[in-house]
Amino acid sequence: MTRDNELEAFEPPSGGAAAHVVRATVPMPKRAKYASGAERDAFRKSFFPGATRAEWNDWRWQIAHRVTSPAELFRHINPTTQETLAQSGEFPLAVTPYYLSLVDGGDPACPVRRAVVPTMQEAVLGPGEADDPLGEEGHSPTPGIVHRYPDRVLFLATDFCSTYCRYCTRSRLVGRGNAGSVRARWDKCIEYIAATPTVRDVIVSGGDPLTMPDEAIDYLLGRLQAISHVEIVRLGTKAPAVLPQRITPGLVRMLKKHHPLFMSCHMMHPRELTPETNQAFERLADAGIPLGSQTVLLAGVNDAPDTLAALFHGLLRVRVRPYYLYQCDPIRGSAHFRTTVSRGIELMTSLRGHTSGYAVPTYVVDAPGGGGKVPIYAQTMLGYDENGLALVNYEGQVYHYPNAQLPLAATAGQMAQPAAVRSAMPAMETS
Repeated sequence: MTRDNELEAFEPPSGGAAAHVVRATVPMPKRAKYASGAERDAFRKSFFPGATRAEWNDWRWQIAHRVTSPAELFRHINPTTQETLAQSGEFPLAVTPYYLSLVDGGDPACPVRRAVVPTMQEAVLGPGEADDPLGEEGHSPTPGIVHRYPDRVLFLATDFCSTYCRYCTRSRLVGRGNAGSVRARWDKCIEYIAATPTVRDVIVSGGDPLTMPDEAIDYLLGRLQAISHVEIVRLGTKAPAVLPQRITPGLVRMLKKHHPLFMSCHMMHPRELTPETNQAFERLADAGIPLGSQTVLLAGVNDAPDTLAALFHGLLRVRVRPYYLYQCDPIRGSAHFRTTVSRGIELMTSLRGHTSGYAVPTYVVDAPGGGGKVPIYAQTMLGYDENGLALVNYEGQVYHYPNAQLPLAATAGQMAQPAAVRSAMPAMETS
């Protein structure tokens, strides 16, 4: 079989035909022993009584049995009026049976439920909201590539996700089935990267690249790492949270061939840290893959100090470094998910100094229009006076650092102007 034919054979899933494609083109691997919580067993027996435990623990079975219709969803939850009205077909719906098992069907405020069940609040267009608020289309030199920063590109390998988050930045693309020929698109993306020697870092995302078969991921990583100026590749995924069965020993063995390989995982709430997800992270960490978590700050879901601390501490225990805390992007119909930035600063202040720095991510706003990630910090530098640089610590106490290069204003016993403070702040950080 030629390389082209191989690629066609494991064409990644797209849109509604995904389950059929996955099952039809990929040989079933030897099943691995997998942890399964008692709650998941009870859920399986109640809502999928025909499924064996082995089937439940197979990621292809999970994708093939995604819940995508209101009738299926309402078998599990007691819908509110807002949830019932939203099931008109306007809002795409997809949840793996595993992730649905984490939903409290009787509690509309359940954080996992709010993350995946559509409501009519999504029909409200808020100020500044847009389908593509980050201006990705304007930074795309070829379909499938977003090139915003000098030395790295985002490679959108697939438009398929196993589970649709209601606040997804790329909801304009995911699940729409508009990706076209994957092979032709991948070829053009790889050609662009190969012809752009400034690109040293490629983030493979989507959609979720871990919904693709091992052979497709192996092929793509191999093509990228054959480009001499590509130094590292990162995979962006939510699979450990919504489809932990995907992290099989076979997948991990394949990924291990492609170091230096990093993985950015999207984790939202401590409720996601189940035995299955923890085992998935441990397998990846044991394979030497550095793991980071990107968390979106969501009103009524995780915008509480105890919730964030529990999530970040739980992630560290399974060797995942909290990397970014994102202010929710202003995508269409997301106002009910967004906190104020001042609330985000309060939350970060509640963490900084009260727990180890490894458990404290960088809080960022992805600047609308394509400005890139901008870190947001609490004001810890008060300015200069005759004693040096005045700093406030996590307890609100003021200390001085004897800065040898005081501004002229400080030598006269005056506080520096805000511009001097701003110039001392860290420069814009990027992904």
